[in-house]
Amino acid sequence: MNEKTVRYWVDIANYDLKTAYAMLKSKRYLYVGFMCHQSIEKLLKAYYVKRLKDIPPYTHNLLLLAEKSGIYQYFSEEQKDLLDELEPLNIEVRYPKNKKILFRILSNEKCKIIIKETEELFKWIMGMLKKK
Repeated sequence: MNEKTVRYWVDIANYDLKTAYAMLKSKRYLYVGFMCHQSIEKLLKAYYVKRLKDIPPYTHNLLLLAEKSGIYQYFSEEQKDLLDELEPLNIEVRYPKNKKILFRILSNEKCKIIIKETEELFKWIMGMLKKK
């Protein structure tokens, strides 16, 4: 595994975060959370590759990726809470059993908060990537 692979994961993580903003602008709130989840997932995979020099696990589980990569131990409580909040948005949005509930939860204001917190975590993980 090399820097090219890390760059690949970082680039698509960036793309996903920008897509979250586009979804907010177009008021597709279900997909704001999904794309925030995707951006953090891919950034965690970049960290995994950089630190362990191996292929990341084929999983969407943020907690598992964070723990296996070794970064979870450095997370603040707020960052851990954000992982917990983003985790169900991957599956729930793709296979929404309770679409009405999600629509109520993922309001414009809530999505703005999720994006802001995701962007902060994104920047923090990028800082950790530069340290390794």
